[in-house]
Amino acid sequence: MTLADFFGCTFLAFGPPFAMFIFTIAHDPIRIIILMAAAFFWLVALLLSSTLWFALVPIRSNLEFAIFYTVVFQEAFRYIIYKILRKAQNGLKKITDNSTALIENKHILAYVSGLGFGIMSGAFAVVNILADSIGPGTMGLKSGNEMFFLISSCLSLCFILLNTFWSVIFFDACDNRNWVHAGFVVCSHLLASYLTLLNSYVAGGSIASLRSCLSFK
Repeated sequence: MTLADFFGCTFLAFGPPFAMFIFTIAHDPIRIIILMAAAFFWLVALLLSSTLWFALVPIRSNLEFAIFYTVVFQEAFRYIIYKILRKAQNGLKKITDNSTALIENKHILAYVSGLGFGIMSGAFAVVNILADSIGPGTMGLKSGNEMFFLISSCLSLCFILLNTFWSVIFFDACDNRNWVHAGFVVCSHLLASYLTLLNSYVAGGSIASLRSCLSFK
């Protein structure tokens, strides 16, 4: 049963992103390179966030503040990779003949880099949970919810797709200097991240837990 949980949750979290990679990215080496570069930039953002968290000893337990600067770092590196890709477009045109659509269609660059961001964030969010799902025990026997692994996988998939959408919107906003849309990406990223803090309030899905969530008791 634990092995079935592992494979089911893994396919749920990474099945759609893997299909997106196979059908839209795997055939083009330039897209693969951009995807890997975006994933690396997300790792650098995570490294800086972790360093800051480790340095700020008095507020390590303050998840609200940690989420804030983590999102800020991620969005800052989303902007950095945007600037790098835009500056590299002319160079990419000179070295490739098979990726004309990629270079000329700016939305494809945003999509590929966003998927790289999302896959790496999803991997770090759920990989330890998936490792625990193998066993030796399962959730829900004495404490905890048996839907924990399923919900965690769903959340990881949501953030993978959201990061892809956010990059497309953010790149287009930067191209057109539409700072309202860029601000929407940052604010919606913060909102989606802060909503995960409500898990302890709404676990169980009862009317009482909903009231507790809304009243923050």
